[in-house]
Amino acid sequence: MGMPIADRLEKKRTLLEWLRYQAAVTEREIHELEAQDAEEKRRREVARREQAWVVSAPQTLEGHSMLHRGNCGLRARCGAGELLDLDGVMGAVEEYTDLEMCDVCAPRGSLGIDKPADRPARPAEVEFP
Repeated sequence: MGMPIADRLEKKRTLLEWLRYQAAVTEREIHELEAQDAEEKRRREVARREQAWVVSAPQTLEGHSMLHRGNCGLRARCGAGELLDLDGVMGAVEEYTDLEMCDVCAPRGSLGIDKPADRPARPAEVEFP
């Protein structure tokens, strides 16, 4: 004959408790993996911005478009457009003949362009012995 009902009921309750524990562990692992995934996506976006450039619109009628690094703090204030790769920058240089380089983020260095010699250095750019 079979197991008494009280014993079967106790086994089922124990099984249900174990299943609830396993579900809680699995939910916690899912939340941890989702957080790791979100952090990985954030880091990839930061890296993408650091390796890209942006052209901002002129701030005045007689102003010029300006090239920024993708992570430049000024680009948001300047109404900057989409992130550009190196080919996009070369296209922007051809399109905007009067394109200026941001003095804050200095995209020249990342493009391998030397600073023009005819421009006087600002006090912050002067090297001290």
